[in-house]
Amino acid sequence: MAESKGTGRLARQAARFAREHGGAEATVEYIGARGARIVLVGQDGVWGDLVAPGYDAARDAVNAAGLTLAEDFGGELAGRVRTGPYEWRRMAGIQIGGGSHT
Repeated sequence: MAESKGTGRLARQAARFAREHGGAEATVEYIGARGARIVLVGQDGVWGDLVAPGYDAARDAVNAAGLTLAEDFGGELAGRVRTGPYEWRRMAGIQIGGGSHT
């Protein structure tokens, strides 16, 4: 299958993330009409995400980047994620009347 320009860009971004964080594992989550989200978790616990135009494009990008693809964002993968003050404030704001998030 020929690699699309978007898939190549996503693969390069994912590979760069992995290099910067001592390696990485990824999972792909369908997000509806917008496509699919590639969730990256570095070996150092830092996480990030990329949005692909579709599920297959996301999987292709992860494979092209040479990353391990986890079945889902749970268990061991989720347990490696380190969250910082920003994430805790953001989560608390959503849960405790932090305004409309629609």
